[in-house]
Amino acid sequence: MPTTSLVSTSPAPGSPSFAVLKCETRLFLREPGSLFWILVFPTVLMTILGLVPSFRHPEDALGGRRVIDLYVPVAVLLAMIMAGLQAMPPVLTGYRERGILRRMSTTPVRPSALLTAQVALHGAAALGSAVLVMAVGRIAFDVRLPGQPVGYLLALLLATASVLSLGAMVSALSATTKASAAVGSVVYLAMMFTAGVWVPVQAMPGTLRRIVQCTPFGAASQALDRAASGGWPSWAHLGVMALWTALTAAAATRWFRWK
Repeated sequence: MPTTSLVSTSPAPGSPSFAVLKCETRLFLREPGSLFWILVFPTVLMTILGLVPSFRHPEDALGGRRVIDLYVPVAVLLAMIMAGLQAMPPVLTGYRERGILRRMSTTPVRPSALLTAQVALHGAAALGSAVLVMAVGRIAFDVRLPGQPVGYLLALLLATASVLSLGAMVSALSATTKASAAVGSVVYLAMMFTAGVWVPVQAMPGTLRRIVQCTPFGAASQALDRAASGGWPSWAHLGVMALWTALTAAAATRWFRWK
């Protein structure tokens, strides 16, 4: 069966695709579990870490920065991982498993409209969580806003694209909802480590740090940290994220099945 591209134009108001987006938005807002893990949990985790007294004191080993300063971009990435690898794949796989995508293929609304709506909703939720994390970090713990906002935004968008493409690939390779949950959990844990959830990438030993920087979230962590400090993100780190996005999107497009 021919596959459909993961990228499509924005639906116009009144079009079938726009109707699908509105319907999926209502369903998405009725899922308190997904909303909590994407929008609330990263901020809660950062707040708990910020309440540790030693995390609010500058450390020479971190170049005079505080641990909480490093965990703001980590919390931002955590929201993306939750959205792309924990929340989105089971939804898409469940639609295919229940035959919803197959039935949609016989109507004027193409199944790709549903896929586009899910990518847009989870991407928007992840970016909204990023704004919340940075706002709470600034207000509660005096974490400086990004010194290079354009570079930070670029790194943020590339990180979002890479995780959504990776989540789409997990959906493409998983035949059932249980399989997507299992595969997504494995990839989720690996990405959490590379994003620096347990140990900030900046604090990892040299060899391990170089390996982690070749992953999308290791590169994203370094790019966001660099932009937060006021410098332009390394083109190598931006390139790693762009390459992962292209490869996983191509794989998802190639292997995604509507039935």
